[in-house]
Amino acid sequence: MPAPHHPADPPSSSDGFIRVRGAREHNLQDVDVDIPRDRIVAFTGVSGSGKSSLAFGTVFAEAQRRFLESVAPYARRLIAQGSTPHVDEITGLPPAVALQQRRGAPSTRSTVGTLTTLSNSVRMLYSRAGTYPEGAEQLYSDSFSPNTVAGACPRCHGLGTAHEVTEASAVHDPSLSIREGAITAWPGAWQGKNLRDVTAVLGYDIERPWRELPQEDRDWLLFTEEQPVVEVHPKRDRVAKPYKGRFWSARQYTLHTLADSQSETQRNKALRFVESGPCQLCHGSGLTRAALAVTFGGLSIAAFNALPLAQVAEVLRPAAELKDPSPAQSRVTSGERSEVAKSIATDLLGRVEVLVGLGLGYLGLDRATPTLSPGETQRLRIATQLRSGLFGVVYVLDEPSAGLHPADAESLVQVLDDLRASGNSVFVVEHDMDIVRRADWIVDVGPGAGPGGGRVLYSGPPAGLADVPESVTRRYLQPRTSPVEHEQREPVGTLELRDLTLHNLRGQDENGLDVDLPLGVLTAVTGVSGSGKSSLVGGVLPSVATQHPLMSRVVEVDQKPIGRTPRSNLATYTGMFDAVRQAFAATEDARERGWTAGRFSFNVEGGRCEVCQGEGSVSVELLFLPGSWAPCPECHGARYNAETLEVRRAGSTVADVLGMTVDEASDALADLPAAARALDALRSVGLGYLRLGQPAPELSGGEAQRIKLATELQRARTGHTLYLLDEPTTGLHPADVELLTAQLQRLTDAGNTVVVVEHVMTVVAQADHVVDMGPAGGDEGGQVVASGTPREVAASATSRTAPYLRAALGS
Repeated sequence: MPAPHHPADPPSSSDGFIRVRGAREHNLQDVDVDIPRDRIVAFTGVSGSGKSSLAFGTVFAEAQRRFLESVAPYARRLIAQGSTPHVDEITGLPPAVALQQRRGAPSTRSTVGTLTTLSNSVRMLYSRAGTYPEGAEQLYSDSFSPNTVAGACPRCHGLGTAHEVTEASAVHDPSLSIREGAITAWPGAWQGKNLRDVTAVLGYDIERPWRELPQEDRDWLLFTEEQPVVEVHPKRDRVAKPYKGRFWSARQYTLHTLADSQSETQRNKALRFVESGPCQLCHGSGLTRAALAVTFGGLSIAAFNALPLAQVAEVLRPAAELKDPSPAQSRVTSGERSEVAKSIATDLLGRVEVLVGLGLGYLGLDRATPTLSPGETQRLRIATQLRSGLFGVVYVLDEPSAGLHPADAESLVQVLDDLRASGNSVFVVEHDMDIVRRADWIVDVGPGAGPGGGRVLYSGPPAGLADVPESVTRRYLQPRTSPVEHEQREPVGTLELRDLTLHNLRGQDENGLDVDLPLGVLTAVTGVSGSGKSSLVGGVLPSVATQHPLMSRVVEVDQKPIGRTPRSNLATYTGMFDAVRQAFAATEDARERGWTAGRFSFNVEGGRCEVCQGEGSVSVELLFLPGSWAPCPECHGARYNAETLEVRRAGSTVADVLGMTVDEASDALADLPAAARALDALRSVGLGYLRLGQPAPELSGGEAQRIKLATELQRARTGHTLYLLDEPTTGLHPADVELLTAQLQRLTDAGNTVVVVEHVMTVVAQADHVVDMGPAGGDEGGQVVASGTPREVAASATSRTAPYLRAALGS
């Protein structure tokens, strides 16, 4: 390959460069590149070009491998390890820390406090420096966590939500008798008949309508804790013998099912017979009364965790700035005016102030992580690393600006500068050109995606990229100077939203929020993180829009995974694999063998490899090392048995087709209309680089969302559909953003309404209508700051979006 463009090669790695030689990870084509240390380096290129393979798959993976070589083999078993990168040599490589975009499994037990580890210090603060009630014993820090046996509320088990069985929830039709099934919460079939028979033996009238039974009898049947055992003599079955039957009240049976049943179906059914709400014992905190009785700054730990971080800092400040404690106070180990309090509060305050500086002061420590946007989650991780005080480390960040409003990105750049000023190297895989322009160095990878990429086109200061004609990135690096041309559509109607109060949405004078959304046009909803955009688009619109006469259906195109196992992939989700399997079954070779389309599925017996059950890989357990996955020794990753792979279509096996990228398959499957439609739609949203058999867990949230959008694009156009998209440009290069924007316009032109939550101003500039939320995040947001055409919003004096939108409009 040609040598990358950069200033004269430094003579050795000792003068501040990381030298990569012969990198071949994924689609990298034997790459040689020199990357400076102690600088902010931006890795750019279109999606799938190989920039992540270079930054994460090669540089970080090698740094991690070298570090783990120094760890004892037994300890290595406990650390998640990546594979050894395919590279000849890397010199001048310091230790590295990776901050990747991760979407963990949603859990209400995971919060801002646990994600940042601040909750550990808060619990220690209350344990060692809190104010206890007179005579109370000191509690260990675990007693202040709802996730431990010591700290969890005994009624709700730390969840904060309790399930209560009431007469209304357990008896849905009081006109029925017990024999007719009045107690709906009881089980059906034989179990239900058994409970009715036991009730009759206990002397209760099971033939009388429920509403006519004495209240005392109804309360006992529904809520008693007693479980009497009686002998039942079946009257209608001469064959059945007498048996001992145990009574269960409706409450006992329902709560027992929720707590102990292994069946998700049974638990979901039981939820129909309870009323759920904040636990009355712990008031929704999930903690014991003993823990809630301890205070700091006059606040219980539940009240402390509920405060916005900006207010948490003010509560901590007096203890952190405590002047010389008295000798008596210095000797004690607890109390708000002790050395212990000063030490813990000082550390907490420093870490909280970093988060407030990143624009996250509106979040509370008890905010559940599933409710956070990707941008908020990313900034929380970055802040945690910034406070760690490491020196001489390479931080490798995956699109740190993803999900950030341009105003929030300003504070992010300051954090990156602080990391560099602390003596570290900062490598960012980035698509935001505002961030790239402020980098010290650019490594541009491309020129295309997949096999068409994998080369370093340029490595050097940002200004030099303008001289590299092959680079797709270079034309986006210069700020827009010409005005955006977009002909505004006329709405066909209006969706009136009134008195909205979800999360932080609010109107004027304590009323709910009122918003008018035009129909038949493309609307962009903008605003800083936490301003209420997702609450409006994802929380309110889906249920309200279906009631409008001009809306036939509502489609939410979100970033949730298209599947949770490797068996779900691009080809199966879009439906194109059905056409592929039928095409293979129609070949002469397959017909002679009597094979149907099922033979070419890797999910069923027959055609799949039985060693790996069609997975393509097998788990390998290693003594003193973590278990890992390796290609199946039988099929070598093909997923099919050798006999199935004897059948070829146009020279390719079915495994070959799954290994093709979307771009490659567009030519190979052009004669299959159903597959061709899906492939064209995928290419139109910038996903030509993905492999058809790419497992769902390997796809990012942005890629999953665009796959869903492509699936919609290939369907018949009916119009009158409302499409809701949450940040669809996440993870997209500006060139791919242009492709995606064209498809959103195409959807709108077909008579649909498209509403998109978006931070990329070039997309917002091409919308017909803009709703700007704010003015800030959290409790200071939730209002409409400005609405109208892009130019009308850009002229707003109060909108934080306006200056960035003006720049995108070129005005």
